Amino acid sequence: MAQFRIDENGHCVIPAGTTSIGSSAFEDCSGLRSIEIPNSVTSIGESAFSGCSGLQSIEIPNSVTSIGSGAFSGCSGLRSIEIPNSVTSIEYGAFSGCSGLQSVKIPDSVTSIGERAFSGCSSLQSIEIPNSVTSIGESAFSGCSGLQSIEIPNSVTSIGESAFSGCSGL
Repeated sequence: MAQFRIDENGHCVIPAGTTSIGSSAFEDCSGLRSIEIPNSVTSIGESAFSGCSGLQSIEIPNSVTSIGSGAFSGCSGLRSIEIPNSVTSIEYGAFSGCSGLQSVKIPDSVTSIGERAFSGCSSLQSIEIPNSVTSIGESAFSGCSGLQSIEIPNSVTSIGESAFSGCSGL
């Protein structure tokens, strides 16, 4: 069994050879500040880092193809996130409640942005949706009050109910 620990600085290294981070694996670990995920990891489970309010940085490797529902929900200390090219969809609530999130890079590999994916990301000022995206889910960006601009590409054929509700800066 792989061993890991969070050091006194709130840093954690997932051991090489680990292939998945299970559901709720680090849920509510508020002392977690940063984490290193090896290239062997292909999936991040549902609510894996949910409630990790102290998490400030994470680099998701290109080996990851799946980020589960609510994986980073409530990570209010997270400032930016770069989603790797290997991910094709941003699941339900994946980054909801990340109130400190200021920038997100969505790659061309993503075809759908799920329900509530970025809801409550009140510090998010702008987001670029790539031409690969065909659907934006219900309440995907609801409560993103800091959002000042968004460009929706022609590739989008479906925008869910309340997708941008509460985006008072738009």
